[in-house]
Amino acid sequence: MSPSLTERGDAELAALALAGQQSAYGELMRRHRDAVFRLARGHAGDATEALDITQETFISAFAALGRYDGARPFRLWIARIAVNKCRDWARRRAVRRFFTFARPIEEAGAVADGMPTPEEAVQSRAELAHIHAAIAALPGNLKDVLVLRAIEGMSQAEAAQILGISEKAVETRLYRARNKLAEGLRDGATGRV
Repeated sequence: MSPSLTERGDAELAALALAGQQSAYGELMRRHRDAVFRLARGHAGDATEALDITQETFISAFAALGRYDGARPFRLWIARIAVNKCRDWARRRAVRRFFTFARPIEEAGAVADGMPTPEEAVQSRAELAHIHAAIAALPGNLKDVLVLRAIEGMSQAEAAQILGISEKAVETRLYRARNKLAEGLRDGATGRV
């Protein structure tokens, strides 16, 4: 009797999925969706946006599954795709904001991003939401390292592999990210009523 899907490794599941076994796709998604969501949440600072990024990540990953190297951890491969999707999301958001401000002010309301202002977020959300916003405000290169190392608990080597940088660069960026995050949280705390 062959092992159940839950007993199989990621590389074997990927091979089964490529062979047409739909339940293998489901098992890969079940194993990795929470980590991908946390990574996206760390970037976007918003659960709804993070869910969209998570879905885009799995769609892209499954479309590119034939390029997955089973000798490497699936977790790292999908995290790399998720980081790229987060960067795409940030670029799209920046473009939307640019065009929002480029339109006449009378028309801006129809196009404006529905995100609350930083002041509204600080006043209306709990401390956890404040931390998510502070993480999301970090520059992308610092945010990537912080989310992978501190939130996802990946090793320095794994984060370096996903981001295509040296382990020393991961260490340096993590140090800078933590300092910038502490500074942002301190500034946010002093601005509260």
